[in-house]
Amino acid sequence: MRGLPLAAWAYVCTVVVLAASSIGLSSLDGIDWTTLAVLAVLSVICESAPALLNSENARVSLSYSAGLASVVLLGPAGAAIVGASAIIAWRRDMGLVKRLFNGAQFALSGYLAGVVYSAVGGTTGKPTNGLFPDIIAPYLAAVVTYVAVNLALIGVVLVLTKTAPLWGFRWRPIGNLAVGQLSYGMFGLLIAAPWGLIGPFSAVLVLMPMLLARWAFQQTSDQQQAHAATIAALCQAVETKDYYTRGHSERVSRGSAMIAAAIGMRPERVGAVRYAGMLHDVGKLGVPTKVLQKAGDLTEEEFAAIQLHPMRGLEIVREIGFLDEALAGIMHHHERMDGKGYPMGLAGLEIPEFARVISVADAFDSMTSTRSYRPARSIEEGIAELRRSAGSHFDPELVEAFIAAIERHGWTQPDPVPPPEEGAETTQQDHDDPSAPLRVAGEGVR
Repeated sequence: MRGLPLAAWAYVCTVVVLAASSIGLSSLDGIDWTTLAVLAVLSVICESAPALLNSENARVSLSYSAGLASVVLLGPAGAAIVGASAIIAWRRDMGLVKRLFNGAQFALSGYLAGVVYSAVGGTTGKPTNGLFPDIIAPYLAAVVTYVAVNLALIGVVLVLTKTAPLWGFRWRPIGNLAVGQLSYGMFGLLIAAPWGLIGPFSAVLVLMPMLLARWAFQQTSDQQQAHAATIAALCQAVETKDYYTRGHSERVSRGSAMIAAAIGMRPERVGAVRYAGMLHDVGKLGVPTKVLQKAGDLTEEEFAAIQLHPMRGLEIVREIGFLDEALAGIMHHHERMDGKGYPMGLAGLEIPEFARVISVADAFDSMTSTRSYRPARSIEEGIAELRRSAGSHFDPELVEAFIAAIERHGWTQPDPVPPPEEGAETTQQDHDDPSAPLRVAGEGVR
């Protein structure tokens, strides 16, 4: 409690008091205490093993199923008690305040869902064959109420603790959470429906597929973490070749995703272009460090080594199966719209879309970051250069999409880079900077 802002402290206390009141002021007459005990145990088990969604480490509690089953079997007061049982869940990542808030918000969600369920004609108790079809519509209303109240309570505490902004709230993760919660909430009907025939055993029957679903979510999460670790290791290896490019891959990844989202790419393609942006320069591992660090004009052989780095990158990551379309972005991100790029001299729409996206983000970050041969340019200067080179170097539509995304979301330039320690590796020419082309002996700039 000590670390919470005053407004958040007051809010948590209010939610806890309201939850306690919803239980304390309700009549508990007629509640089947055996049913309540079984559902509370089920709720604690499920709350102790939340499912990790594919949404920025967001977790959804499997206890939604038990809470919503209790709406049908026990009514508002019983649902509130079952929800409050989350306080004793086995979660090492939860302190006392978070436990109290979780139990309180589940209790309020269950109580209000129960009120709505009864208000729209739902019958409380063990469903019979004759009553079951009639409770489906009220149950759906209860599920929506439960999820809406839960998300609203969580949203307010995120804003008050400054975990999420009041303006510019990110709705996509909330949407993913809502889908997960609605899905697990529907398991509650599967628990409640056969309760009159087989009693508490119906909870056991539903618990197994729920835990299986949770296992599947966890496997997906573990796989994504392994992907991220693989990419991070490769990026770290690339960035050790040049003191001034630390963080460049991550910024290009973020910029590429901004463009992809701005032009309406599907979420899975936005994720793929993030990977491509992170790994776009992995081929530098195949370029001799002395070539990257050369201060004077490059020889033809040295320039050819740099031109081949996209192909080297493709060779390095070709066997990483989850990259898919990202491979084309890595291979062709130095092509130009006028056909004067490399490695294959593609022009216009011959260049894969991922490559055209990465090209814009790559050049912009290079221009607006400190390099060994110049300080960082301003965002305005970077935008002006992108527009100047649109049509010849970059896809004009993607340039404008990127500029619109920057105006909407902003762009954080890296902090000025202090001079490296003596002997640190630094690149003397930057093949990503369109305003400072590479110099080749006897042939000027390219």
